[in-house]
Amino acid sequence: MPIKHETSTRFTDEISIIPRVAYVISGIGFLLPWAAVTFALTNKNGPLPMPVALMLPVALVGATAIVCVILLIGYINADAGRRGMSRLAWTLLAIFVPNALGIVLYFVLRKPRIPVCPQCGAAVDPAFGFCPRCRHSLTPVCPHCRRGIKDGDKFCPYCGGDVTVAAMQALKPVTNPMS
Repeated sequence: MPIKHETSTRFTDEISIIPRVAYVISGIGFLLPWAAVTFALTNKNGPLPMPVALMLPVALVGATAIVCVILLIGYINADAGRRGMSRLAWTLLAIFVPNALGIVLYFVLRKPRIPVCPQCGAAVDPAFGFCPRCRHSLTPVCPHCRRGIKDGDKFCPYCGGDVTVAAMQALKPVTNPMS
């Protein structure tokens, strides 16, 4: 069974890497606009900055935006480490570059995820055909010339060898001719 380098991840798998502290900070950030609305409504010294009917939807939109930005920054921190990039540099860039441009830059410039060997779990280069630690085959290879082939190939594009027959022979159980 050939192993692919690409791993398909679901949205919930990606969300699960966000650190818990980012959720706590985003919860506090969600409360800040509501605290500002409460302060404006209870302050008897001056006029309200806007009508009360408009303050609540604006506070809800602001609180949601704050939560999203904080969770994105938490995701960037965890994902940068997962991809072998500087966590501190990318987190600071996402925080201090204005208008969320740092967040956009991260998603445009980030490195691909570092694949791991399915047998031993070692980090491997995407160009490797075999794991350098356990010699597990990471990509399908022609059994005749040992060059890389694609999934679904019936014949090797380099030597013309029949890949399906060799694969079937490799799957057959070994029998002892002496018995």
